[in-house]
Amino acid sequence: MRPRFDLETPAPLYADHHATTPLDPAVLEAMRPWLVGLAGNPSSAHGPGRAARRAVEAAREEVARLLAAEPGGIVFTSGGTEADNLAVRGGARAARAADPRRRTVAFTAAEHAAVREAALALVPDGFEAVELPVDERGVPRDAPPAGEATALVSAILANNETGAVFDGLPAFAAATRASGALVHTDAVQAAGRIPLDVTSLNVDLLSLSAHKFGGPKGAGTLWVRPGVTLLALAAGGGQERGRRGGTENVAAIAGLGEAARLARLRLAEDGERIASLLGRLESGLLASVSGARLNAAEGARLPTAASVVFPGTEAETLVAALDLEGISVSAGSACHAGTTAPSRVLLALGLSPADAKATLRISLGRTTSEGDVDRLLEAVPRVVARARRAGRT
Repeated sequence: MRPRFDLETPAPLYADHHATTPLDPAVLEAMRPWLVGLAGNPSSAHGPGRAARRAVEAAREEVARLLAAEPGGIVFTSGGTEADNLAVRGGARAARAADPRRRTVAFTAAEHAAVREAALALVPDGFEAVELPVDERGVPRDAPPAGEATALVSAILANNETGAVFDGLPAFAAATRASGALVHTDAVQAAGRIPLDVTSLNVDLLSLSAHKFGGPKGAGTLWVRPGVTLLALAAGGGQERGRRGGTENVAAIAGLGEAARLARLRLAEDGERIASLLGRLESGLLASVSGARLNAAEGARLPTAASVVFPGTEAETLVAALDLEGISVSAGSACHAGTTAPSRVLLALGLSPADAKATLRISLGRTTSEGDVDRLLEAVPRVVARARRAGRT
């Protein structure tokens, strides 16, 4: 059933685009034939199978264009989490198989849980997992680990909680690769928001997820540099050049391809408009709420996310209060929703537990309007003030 709103319920305002973005109508239309009519298996030799294969390969080409890559490096997955796991676990195991000395997997303290947990899952298999400290922006403090023991290093390109961009990744990756280790970057939040060029980034492996840029949930990509070997996590019929077994989800892949095409075409225009909205939102919140401050405010950032500390509050309380007014924001990564513990990433940036728990993430997208920003600038300061008064009683 569709959600029902009575006349007294405020119109929904969605400002949690880093958790997921609305499905673009054009993406739905690209998926529709594969959901309600066409039924070919891309591995089948008959006409419907060949049509499905053409759809998959057309999507592969569009994703490659978004990354300035060759289509042969694109591996379709079920999303960003699987792509991260295939990169970290599949890449590290392949590196060790080629050179048994390579048993160290390193990741930054600002990584998404999908990367961190994938690295830790390798420990029972004889690997050492090393967490790299980060500065107040969430980028590595030190040079990458080098030496013959390192199998793989993962460094996130754009942080999902703060929006900080690791603009030093190309040099970091070059130093890592010079030691013979693989370099992976989680670009899930970056795709569709900033330009991506796998050659310029200098990485070996790059993950993205369709639902972060107008595509469907359940579709993702791992780009693999030519010549890099992975050990598949899902054994099967040899799909995706033996790197990911299982019949391809044609509808989701077609949607991913269309979302990638639209993101590439709209990137400059959307980025400029959303950055302007974000700047107005941030300056307005800082001016109207005493003590408020931005996390990772300095340096390169995505044009989409404001990570704001509101001292004297609990972000979860603010989220609930705004939700009652029809406004959707978050207290951090959607993957950690429901936990009362402070964000591991924000603590790694140097925030106190109290400030980490007082941080609200407001993330904008192509459906965000000037009116939405006006409404946020009216509602958030009011809700913060009310929460502070309640905390003093």
